[in-house]
Amino acid sequence: MGIQGELFDQVPAIPGLRRVAEAISPAEEAEIARRIDAAPLKPFQFGQWRGKRLTTSYGSAYDFQRGKLADAPPLPQWLAELRGRLAPLVGLEAGAFQQALLIRYDPGAGIGWHRDRPQFGDVIGLSLGAPARLRLRRKVADGFERRAIDLPRRSLYRLSGEVRQDWEHSIAPMEVLRYSVTFRTLRR
Repeated sequence: MGIQGELFDQVPAIPGLRRVAEAISPAEEAEIARRIDAAPLKPFQFGQWRGKRLTTSYGSAYDFQRGKLADAPPLPQWLAELRGRLAPLVGLEAGAFQQALLIRYDPGAGIGWHRDRPQFGDVIGLSLGAPARLRLRRKVADGFERRAIDLPRRSLYRLSGEVRQDWEHSIAPMEVLRYSVTFRTLRR
């Protein structure tokens, strides 16, 4: 087991991609999962399509029907405190992250290929409950260049710069329960 906040050293060489091992303790992981389960989760909605993952947003939300940011409830205290502890692990100020997304991936749920909406800037994600594999791809002349990184339980990743702008990411459906907490900066 790594030291809390220890940097992994086997991250694919994509500028802007960073990963931190053991960003939180096992006890904190259990408490965060409990809080996500208690949150007002709803199936992810993208136009007429309804995803299997359950989500709720704080600070702001992206309204896929209208194609713009919308207001969301303020971050609860526990989530603001978590943001305050995670942001410095990837070299950022906590206050820069104005949006939070809680996600519960029930068995069979994943997230398809996407790039976070352009209204958002840097992204950090905390992976909980089960290890996952973050798949990355970018369009090249003859198809896609692909990479992947493992996201062990309690690990934190950051997407900024090239990996945030030029690469899409996804997580294939898994047959186990998994949670994540995502924080995003807003672009002005």
